[in-house]
Amino acid sequence: MGEIKSALEIAMEKIEKLGKASDEELLKWKYMPEGEKLAARYLKEDFDLLAEISKFDKKAVKYVSDGAIEVLCRNIALPRNEIAKKTNKRAMDGIKNLKTDKVGVENVFSKVRRVFNHYVTQGEQQRKQAYEQLKADFTMKMQQAIQQQFGSASGYRIDVERQPQFQEEWRKLQNQFETQYIKVLDEYKHELMAIP
Repeated sequence: MGEIKSALEIAMEKIEKLGKASDEELLKWKYMPEGEKLAARYLKEDFDLLAEISKFDKKAVKYVSDGAIEVLCRNIALPRNEIAKKTNKRAMDGIKNLKTDKVGVENVFSKVRRVFNHYVTQGEQQRKQAYEQLKADFTMKMQQAIQQQFGSASGYRIDVERQPQFQEEWRKLQNQFETQYIKVLDEYKHELMAIP
């Protein structure tokens, strides 16, 4: 009969099979979180991110910078309001300062700006049209339901915009609409991450 091993022994064997982490992996694990913290602080406070990163040891700068860029990319979002617009500008400025291929970064940023512009202009118009269409459809359905129930819809005024079903449908419609933009934006963020 075979030897019965404890959970700890099994875990230790698995760890041994993985092998020792390389120096590069250790540096990455240690310094990427430092960059993430700096980027988060940079988005809230006014300070020179590049200068802060350059204070690190030469070996660590790449990992600190990578961590910062990752957080800055994650914070680029659809310009739903003024706060989002300011955060986008700040994140994009930070990324441009940290990346060495400024032309490549600017090319991706021009695509990102087109998405933002479309979202704010045509997207807003499309959302308004969709909202009005949904409102008209709901109003008609509610009037038909009232007419079937009571025989006449006259005298009943229902604010469909306050109905939970209407609000839920509108949220779903908005999510579908925004998902298209978010998908394209995510592709551009991946492009940004790949630029040196």
